[in-house]
Amino acid sequence: MTWCPRVGCAGVIDEDGFCESCGLQAENGGRPSTRTDSVATWSRPSVTTGSAPSRPGTSGRGMLGAGLVDVPPVPYRDPAEVVITDPRVPENQRFCARCGSEVGRSRADRPARSDGFCPQCGQRYRFTPAMGPGDVVHDQYEVLGCLAHGGLGWVYLARDRAVSDRWVVLKGLIDSADADATAAVIAERHFLAKVEHPNIVKIHNFVQHSESDGGSTGYIVMEYVGGQSLKDLVKQRRREHDGQASLPVEQALAYTIEALRPIGYLHDEGLLYCDVKPDNMVQTQELLKLIDLGAVRHAGDVSAAVYGTVGYQAPEVTEQGPSVASDLYAMGRTLAVLTIPFDFTGSYATRLPPPSEARLLAERESFRRALLRACHPDPARRFGSAPEMAEQLTGVLREVMAASDGQPRQAASTHFGPELHGFATGGSSGAALRTTELDEVAHELPVPRVDTADPAADLLTTLAAASPTELLASLRDVPVTTEVRLRRVRALIELGDRQGARNEADAADEDGTWRARWAIALAALAAADPVRARGEFDSVLGMLPGELAPKLGLAVCAELLDDLVDAEHYYRIVWRTDRSFVSAAFGLARVLLRGGERAEAAAVLGSVPPTSAHHLAAQVAAVRVGTVAAEPESLTAEDFSGAGERIADLDMDEVGQVQLEVELLAAALEWSFAGDDGQAGEVLGCSLTEDPLRFALEHRYRVLARHASSLTERYALVDRANQVRPWTQL
Repeated sequence: MTWCPRVGCAGVIDEDGFCESCGLQAENGGRPSTRTDSVATWSRPSVTTGSAPSRPGTSGRGMLGAGLVDVPPVPYRDPAEVVITDPRVPENQRFCARCGSEVGRSRADRPARSDGFCPQCGQRYRFTPAMGPGDVVHDQYEVLGCLAHGGLGWVYLARDRAVSDRWVVLKGLIDSADADATAAVIAERHFLAKVEHPNIVKIHNFVQHSESDGGSTGYIVMEYVGGQSLKDLVKQRRREHDGQASLPVEQALAYTIEALRPIGYLHDEGLLYCDVKPDNMVQTQELLKLIDLGAVRHAGDVSAAVYGTVGYQAPEVTEQGPSVASDLYAMGRTLAVLTIPFDFTGSYATRLPPPSEARLLAERESFRRALLRACHPDPARRFGSAPEMAEQLTGVLREVMAASDGQPRQAASTHFGPELHGFATGGSSGAALRTTELDEVAHELPVPRVDTADPAADLLTTLAAASPTELLASLRDVPVTTEVRLRRVRALIELGDRQGARNEADAADEDGTWRARWAIALAALAAADPVRARGEFDSVLGMLPGELAPKLGLAVCAELLDDLVDAEHYYRIVWRTDRSFVSAAFGLARVLLRGGERAEAAAVLGSVPPTSAHHLAAQVAAVRVGTVAAEPESLTAEDFSGAGERIADLDMDEVGQVQLEVELLAAALEWSFAGDDGQAGEVLGCSLTEDPLRFALEHRYRVLARHASSLTERYALVDRANQVRPWTQL
């Protein structure tokens, strides 16, 4: 990775030689990187250098889509085309800035008023812009007109006469007499001046403008971001689909993941955004930007006025003030509004609609769980940080994309290690998991990665290769932590001490972390208690909705409880998303076979990739499932020819391959007895009729006889060859 060489820019040079942040071509090949990718992803500030007469010097290239989905670019909009011809606040949007009462609206006996005082609290209101086309601010910025209006002020488009006539945006106040609003603008100037991130609008200046009535108003001068807000994108899509459609879930997830980058950056700087909503996010070309920092405040500031929007603001803000958790709540609400048409400011202002009223929530379980955690009423049960929320939403996005096109989206997890060996990968009969296999299942489920913040993390890392007995001895006098309990539980399971594992796990019951719940689930599973294990795995999934490991655990529990619907559901999600979880393939095949879906079970086993250590076992199982173990009347000639081709492609020793060919030919022979005379086809190079199949079987039995390990076995195979060969006609 190479960093941009420009002073003040911390962007990365892409493979085409352009900086991801400032968008300009690298000079002198860039400078070597000494930082990690994870730091670059979440902490890369950037400064745009240069300017153009009519548009900002940005390339419009961002990280939108997370490398998983192509988000349609939004063309750069000519500023002159977006100026409002009749700038006024609609009556239904006129509220008092202090008490929220309706003001300035028409009544039966009088027309609406654009200026006046709130009858409830006496606060001054003014709903007409203070400036018009031709006005010049600070002897530098020539106003062309209004772009929009919001809770904190009018937004004007202007031309910067001092800097190459570049387009800029001036943001002022609806009511300059509002002390809180004035303080918010001053605060916005301060925060914007220090904030530098490619996904946050840039501030150029802060100026005062004298008005005709003798007053003075402050204006923030910001870059012009030509594009469309996410609110406008949703409105446009609903207009195109009779008011019912929302953004595609994969596109909305991409927007949310991208928006969490600047939100996380602000949190790292000790700042809270406070007014997350689709109105404040603009896509221009392939870049998403936050365009309004009017409500930003320091995380520890308890005196500043709090601004927010009904339907997005967390319920605890009015009493406890904003927090990181309330910003993430608003991000969850934003994602919900982008994807689901519902009354988010009325009956569902502080809760999500039930799946019965929102089909997407019924169809996309992981998506629903992610929203439920982000928008949980208890701040402590929401995502802990913007990067954590983005990571889980990325996992959800991988599932969504895999479901939409059938292509897996494999990715390493930061919470769980990979599936190293797999479990129950040897059988193909369709029989359910046995209780004797549960120790193996509990031990072979993906292992949580060690939490580096745990006090015992360093010690546990050094004990990674220790045997279970050695591990327990080494941890005997170590202060108990969540990580220590989890390692003890796994060691006790491996030693077969099921009760000891349950006792150890139950001691962590008061710990609300997902790691504690995982330990309890493993111990319950090993102790043949799938009911409790299912509940604990479900809790883990509620905390980590984008992870596949808890879904695999839920699939196992459902299979043990003969809940074939849920078992198939979770096994399918895991296998469809990540082909490294081979246990899910064998599990899905077992469940499908129990439901009578022989052909699909064989197809699932056949989809195990050649890179897997279980590829050969899966292919052999696919042959047996698809033909040998099936009822003859359910098979076709194509089934046998396909199985023969599968065997021919296997990389296995001669004896093993011939043995499998014998099983297939024997099944084909039995099938031929019940078949119609008109059936045609081939298997392993011979016709699917009785005599050719008998000759093929005879030949293979004699091959096996030559490789027999004893005379007894050789004689038995020769006898089988003689028995199966066709009768000689005299």
